[in-house]
Amino acid sequence: MQNLYVGLFLALVSAVAVNWAYTREHDAAAEMPPFSAHHPVRFVRLLLGSRNWLLGFGTETAGWLVYVGALRLAPLSLVQAVSASGIAVLAFLTAHGHPSRLARREQLAVLLAVAGLVLLAVSLVGTHQSDRVPAWDAAALWLGASAGGAVALGVLKLPLARGAALGLAAGLLFASGDMSAKLIVYGGWWFLALLSLIACYALGTSFLQAGFQHADALTAAGLATLATNAVPIAAGFVIFGERLPHGAKGALQLASFACLVTSAVFLGRSARGARHAAAEST
Repeated sequence: MQNLYVGLFLALVSAVAVNWAYTREHDAAAEMPPFSAHHPVRFVRLLLGSRNWLLGFGTETAGWLVYVGALRLAPLSLVQAVSASGIAVLAFLTAHGHPSRLARREQLAVLLAVAGLVLLAVSLVGTHQSDRVPAWDAAALWLGASAGGAVALGVLKLPLARGAALGLAAGLLFASGDMSAKLIVYGGWWFLALLSLIACYALGTSFLQAGFQHADALTAAGLATLATNAVPIAAGFVIFGERLPHGAKGALQLASFACLVTSAVFLGRSARGARHAAAEST
């Protein structure tokens, strides 16, 4: 049980680090010339030539390593539920440390994130959490569907704002990368998931940086965080065989997941609404 709490604490530390990194990456990418898929080498040179972006990416990488440590100690769905609180950190940072600057919907979202973490902590008291090694074909199908949806969002011209579409695409790819990281923890042939981990994180990072040029940090990174956390929570129950505790504790855990995901949705909707209003006023 102690390992579980350590794992969830590591997930919280990772969420703070990664979402702080997103704000630095956004500020750097927004000042760069427009990215183009036809010039990948130029794209990489622009990113690597920015100290601000490198600082953000280095912090994001460190946060991800802490996240991998969390996965070794706690089930995927619980780790992702805690990680979902990172979107509240993102909102706080974009308000420059002054919550009063946040819109009412954003303030409500932050409160929901905090409430979700409290409910999750209460639901874990006296319980035993576990998961199982998934079937390889089910895992491959899940990863393929997530990656395919991400590519469609990133490449096709859909009736969705470009920054939002790229943010969601990045989130789906990061979710596939997170799931791949969990598979690697099982060892053996599951080390092959390292290939999907590298591919998903690399392409997801590219989509997110492009999204930063079309939307503010809360829109692009917020929607990415929503997908990154919601999809693996579902995968934890569908693919990894995780189970809710019985009785009231199970209900508390469901309420926790609902609060954290709803928090992310509120922030995403609020950011899109603010951007739309700004566009109409210009």
